[in-house]
Amino acid sequence: MNFDPGFDIAPTTEPFGFRLGDDCFDNGLEIRKLDSMRKSLRNPQCDGPEDVYAIMMDVGRKCDRDEIVKRNLLFGVVTYAAGRLGDEPIRSQGHIHAVSASCGWSTPELYEIWDGEAVIYMQERAEDDPGRCYAVHAGAGDVVVVPPYWAHATVSADPGRPLSFGAWCVRDFGFDYAGVRAHGGIAFFPRLDSEVGLRWERNLSYRPCDLVEKTPDSYLRLGVERGESIYSQFVRDHDRFLWVARPAMKAEEWKGFVP
Repeated sequence: MNFDPGFDIAPTTEPFGFRLGDDCFDNGLEIRKLDSMRKSLRNPQCDGPEDVYAIMMDVGRKCDRDEIVKRNLLFGVVTYAAGRLGDEPIRSQGHIHAVSASCGWSTPELYEIWDGEAVIYMQERAEDDPGRCYAVHAGAGDVVVVPPYWAHATVSADPGRPLSFGAWCVRDFGFDYAGVRAHGGIAFFPRLDSEVGLRWERNLSYRPCDLVEKTPDSYLRLGVERGESIYSQFVRDHDRFLWVARPAMKAEEWKGFVP
């Protein structure tokens, strides 16, 4: 990888998933299949890799596990296959984080790109009016925050290279796909064009809206530091990202939030 994630982990292609060091814990590997994603794709009948991405929810160093659990946090890791889904890039389905019983909020997520080229797409709502829509472009070492209640999807912008990333999220996480699936996907479909590369096509199931493309904010007010992995930042300061599990701590920050 082009980035040090802060503990002994590396994505693999054969077998598809991750290699973890002996000093690490995990809670198993899941593979997202193409057939499970078809309802949220622009062309549900498209061709693509059968194994679209591999995900491990709850990984880290064994010596950190008690501190992670104590704060109701969880570190998840994902690696995408190379390739494309028809004329779309490899991407997640698009979802909202379900309201967590532990805090009564749909919780935020703190992403960190490890390898490849990503676009974190997000929209305020999964309703007919999606509100503000952003496509945040990020490379290795970049961090992106998805605020509470927003629908979002992670897009691999380079079909020739797998995308890998890690993220802090709440421990009692859940995914709500209903609104996105009811609209046949997110408000803008990412498409791969041989001449211009990644471009966006509006999903006509939503009311007309604009898409803002940008690079990530600095997120200084959320305690994020550049140049060090978000896992290592947690090790140095166990409460640094407590707002992920307790978003009410940063209630003022989420008003008019710009990623």
